[in-house]
Amino acid sequence: MDIERSEPAQPAHSTRLGRFNHKINKTRFGKYFKLENRGSNFTTELRAGTATFLTMAYILAVNASILTDSGATCTVSDCLNPSESCKFPPVDQGYAQCLDRVRKDLIVATAASSIIGCFIMGTFANLPLALAPGMGTNAYFAYTVVGFHGSGSLSYGTALAAVFLEGIFFLIISLLGFRSKIAKLVPRPVRISSSAGIGLYLAFIGLQNSEGVGLIGYSSATLVTLGACPTANRVSLAPIETFANGSIALMPGGTASGAIMCIGGKMQSPTFWLGFVGFVIIAYCLIKNVKGAMIYGIVFVTVISWFRHTRVTEFPNTPLGNENFDYFKKVVDVHKIQSTAGALSFKGIGKGYFWEALVTFLYVDILDTTGTLYSMARFAGFVDNNGDFEGQYFAFMSDASAIIFGSLLGTSPVTAFIESSTGIREGGRTGLTALTVSGYFFLAFFFTPLLASIPAWAVGPPLVLVGVLMMKSVLEIDWHDMKEAIPAFITLIGMPLTYSIAYGLIGGIATYIILHLGDWILDSWIWFRKGKGVGEEEIENGDGAGSSNSGSGPKKEAEVA
Repeated sequence: MDIERSEPAQPAHSTRLGRFNHKINKTRFGKYFKLENRGSNFTTELRAGTATFLTMAYILAVNASILTDSGATCTVSDCLNPSESCKFPPVDQGYAQCLDRVRKDLIVATAASSIIGCFIMGTFANLPLALAPGMGTNAYFAYTVVGFHGSGSLSYGTALAAVFLEGIFFLIISLLGFRSKIAKLVPRPVRISSSAGIGLYLAFIGLQNSEGVGLIGYSSATLVTLGACPTANRVSLAPIETFANGSIALMPGGTASGAIMCIGGKMQSPTFWLGFVGFVIIAYCLIKNVKGAMIYGIVFVTVISWFRHTRVTEFPNTPLGNENFDYFKKVVDVHKIQSTAGALSFKGIGKGYFWEALVTFLYVDILDTTGTLYSMARFAGFVDNNGDFEGQYFAFMSDASAIIFGSLLGTSPVTAFIESSTGIREGGRTGLTALTVSGYFFLAFFFTPLLASIPAWAVGPPLVLVGVLMMKSVLEIDWHDMKEAIPAFITLIGMPLTYSIAYGLIGGIATYIILHLGDWILDSWIWFRKGKGVGEEEIENGDGAGSSNSGSGPKKEAEVA
């Protein structure tokens, strides 16, 4: 009787591509990156790196736009008509031109810091994790620490100095192996909810005018209200004082705000509706698990905005619009950083705001970056039973080193990106994935004119949807336990409503301490009485007498524990 035999499966290296990958795996190059040991190959790593870059390339435009809102190195002296109000709407043309130059600098700084971070991670840690300036910390840097057009508590240079020192401390902590231990000192509900709080903070930014679609506007009665009105219907606000003769003047030290208040035409802004279409495109791609979802939405809105003589153009018929359009037409141009590199200033190191910013940056980086590294390593299957993973020592030092280099170039803290999961899902298992991402960021150097021409209403939708993705962490909070739920909620809601990550963290930690203070005092009292030789039963009975029931001791001890 004949037995039907199935054809044996062809080995992976029987095809031309398979043979190529097999040869690469056997070379010194392949052995260094452990391609064969981790079940990967050269082309898989390239594909994984491409997927990772597509999902995080939005950071080039978004980070530069957010940091530009701080004013960066631009000052009153850049104005054509220097005054304290020339930085605020209506913005002086000279100051606007300075902002345009700074935005180009920051695109290059973002790409350069990402290249450095990804290169170190890929070469030394050999992990498929990509790094870039982090969302959340960049908004805190721009809108809380430095403030809109420099209206905050620290100058741009001083804020960079805080990031630089934070990177030094971060590197020392990483070298000594204290990162995971310090992260565990933060109360669990605050630690978990901070990610979601930062997500709400980013979404709130993406819904405003300065760096978003403009859906939210100012209301004198309710503080915020529905906006999305055309530019012609937006007005700025300023603090004024009225004199006895009826005249009014700007209050001393007061400045005008951005165009944040609508005086009519709500929901009639053409740029808002174009941004909304971009939001739908990104949302639909996320639903269908399409790689590069953020990029598709940004590209669609941006390309539509590049056409001149339309109501949604990024290049209006103004001197600045004409200048930006002339630069845009170059398409390919290698921009040299002119002002942001080496802009650190340690003059404000004695201010309390300086150390508040430094501690906040340090905390967020310890919490966010360490958590991302562990979660991505676990997703890739690298974590062992002890909670450690191969290459973690160099991985911890990679992002710390990238923070230092990034501050020297002029950007906010660099962190590991959760979008690295896209490349891991594509099969990335080695540092070649990170090196591929580094290569793509290098190519971005040559397309600065295009990246500098991405409008705010193209950046807003991804900010909102990044906020959606960051809300997942609330599932880990025990909402039935009020001692955990209340601090988590204070942290969660405090960040967007105070427009500060630091204040949200302080509120959450303070609430946690207050709610647990009574338990801690009782536990301390019990421990103190035990040290005096008084048993748990005497404390429970309050009479100091010993108990004749010897069998109840373990039970009471368990209850106290």
